[in-house]
Amino acid sequence: MSTIRILLVDDEYLALNLLETFIQDVPGLEVVGKVKSAMAALEVLNSQPVDLLFLDIQMPTLSGVNMLKTLQHQPVTIFTTAYSEYAIQAFDLNVVDYLVKPFPFERFLQAVNKAKEQLKLRRPTVAPQTAQGDFLTAKVDGKIVKLSYDDILFVEGLKEYVRFVCKNGKYVTLESLKNLEEQLPAGRFLRVHKSYIVSKEKVQSILGNMLEIQTHKIPVSRGKRDEVVQAIFNLSSPGSSKDDTDFDD
Repeated sequence: MSTIRILLVDDEYLALNLLETFIQDVPGLEVVGKVKSAMAALEVLNSQPVDLLFLDIQMPTLSGVNMLKTLQHQPVTIFTTAYSEYAIQAFDLNVVDYLVKPFPFERFLQAVNKAKEQLKLRRPTVAPQTAQGDFLTAKVDGKIVKLSYDDILFVEGLKEYVRFVCKNGKYVTLESLKNLEEQLPAGRFLRVHKSYIVSKEKVQSILGNMLEIQTHKIPVSRGKRDEVVQAIFNLSSPGSSKDDTDFDD
């Protein structure tokens, strides 16, 4: 299993530090955020992929339980709390474990192992191109989603993940941009940057080194600009003699 991306949410500084210390002793775990409120946690969840959530229940403004109820796509979640009376309500929300503070490292590790098993069932993968060649499928939050090539605006690389930005929404799945580049039809899609693949027909304009797709602005690597202009607009790009086509920014 690849690295598990973890968000820690607790209004107690010592509790956050203890969890982070435990996590550092377990290979394959990475803390991508450490926040002290549910509202701050929502900002992180809306900005990047999170696999596993350690979530306190009793917090000001918005409790961990109520925060979880607001999520359309819920990460695998472990509650950490000083109050045992919320256990039944927690498992009604499909959390994988419920840690009552203070808990030892062994109990923490047991919860992490449960989370790993749940993540194995959820792990998203991009399927090979279909015989029809007009869509691909991706596993997102345990669901198999059909992504039509006509609907894809562009794809953004996020380390081990990719984000499909489509006409009807955004979908994050576990895949490398390099592998996806080999799967998408070259006649319709183009790698323009180390972190971006665009649908050529969806590009509306280019200004400097920025492509415009609807309201989105996509950077173009300096060494790829001539190739991109030729491939998308069928024009030669003046003003650049650089022949290097590496993704350099």
